[in-house]
Amino acid sequence: MGIMRIGHASLRVMDMAQALRHYENVLGMKRVMEDSSGHVYLKCWDEWDRYSVILTPSDRAGMNHVAYKVECDEDLDELKSKIEAYGISARMLPEGTLPATGRMLCFELPSGHEMRLYAHKECVGTEVGALNPDPWPDGLRGAGAHWLDHCLLMCELNPETGVNTVADNARFMAEVLGFYLTEQIMVGPDGAIQAGAFMTRTNTPHDIAFVGGPSSGLHHISFFLDSWHDVLKAADVMAKNKTRIDVAPTRHGITRGETIYFFDPSGNRNETFAGLGYLAQRDRPVITWSEDKLWSGIFYHTGEAVPSFTEVYT
Repeated sequence: MGIMRIGHASLRVMDMAQALRHYENVLGMKRVMEDSSGHVYLKCWDEWDRYSVILTPSDRAGMNHVAYKVECDEDLDELKSKIEAYGISARMLPEGTLPATGRMLCFELPSGHEMRLYAHKECVGTEVGALNPDPWPDGLRGAGAHWLDHCLLMCELNPETGVNTVADNARFMAEVLGFYLTEQIMVGPDGAIQAGAFMTRTNTPHDIAFVGGPSSGLHHISFFLDSWHDVLKAADVMAKNKTRIDVAPTRHGITRGETIYFFDPSGNRNETFAGLGYLAQRDRPVITWSEDKLWSGIFYHTGEAVPSFTEVYT
């Protein structure tokens, strides 16, 4: 019952042709459809739902919404009541608001990000099928991303005025949506300010993350790869395609993931991410990173600050 996993992310792009070249040739996604409004829908080869990324034409970059899948349609009604009882407005969008998708529960997180929940999306299967499948399909393009793995949202944090939407989001996600905290960043006097929260509904270290900044926005959406070798190959693919890389291949202390950060042509940050890190479970102690070790948590190999990583987002 309740939320199972991430379903899709809807992004704004300023040049659709350039964006499609990026998501198809660099990440290896497959274009599955385009609607009458010019929105393009894509999926990774190892995903079974109809799509996981929606690209929408716009004059600015950023995220429209992120969606998570619930187990059954009745969960939407129960969660709507819980969200409203918490003091957040929620509305039900009818079936067909998005192609191949059932009705969706739509609301804003305390940080102002739009989140949607749905129970039904057309299942089209993976490219290797479900009967005696090969480990990967022939003809993979680019990095060959397996699936959309998680997103990280920047949330307004201003301790001087008492604003901390990182903590507000984390509390809402735990108390209302049933996520649990795996890791956190604590800063300020006596480490009392929660500046980062990594949360999950599954056994991976994070299905969503929140980090503090001067304003709310999208930090990145992340795509799963098998291994460190595949992360390095992804960097080669990016170099061949003249992709703007933000952070070259390295390891996180937080979640222990192996990573590379880069931008799509509109400036939306992407990540390719490998390594389970550890098995997340509700009774596992929460890992805490202190302010003096913050950059070791972000970039374990050097522990050095990379200003663009926290200052640049859409």
